[in-house]
Amino acid sequence: MKKLFFILVAGLALSSCNTTQSLYSWYNYEDATYQYNKKSTEELQVKMLEQYKKLTDKQKGTRGTVPPGMYAEYGYQLYKAGKKEEGLSFLKKEIALYPESEKYISRIIKQLEK
Repeated sequence: MKKLFFILVAGLALSSCNTTQSLYSWYNYEDATYQYNKKSTEELQVKMLEQYKKLTDKQKGTRGTVPPGMYAEYGYQLYKAGKKEEGLSFLKKEIALYPESEKYISRIIKQLEK
């Protein structure tokens, strides 16, 4: 009886040790954003935008969608980089994917369109 109990407890303990996959794939988001904000050069801006593009195009997380706020951040950075139409389209994608952001993102769009 003790042996059976030990086997069940050991099996339960081992089965709970597996790792869980992250909800979103972040790639090199933190480092690219930090480096650009630390020293805003054109080269670092290009690297940051490449990371944002990768993050929005290739989501491998369990949700399979872009993290909340990522379309908005990418769109705003594109707008600042001179790609205004593309930037606005990403801001609108943020609203479509996360409707709860509509009030806030709409205000940003209105400010940019002035």
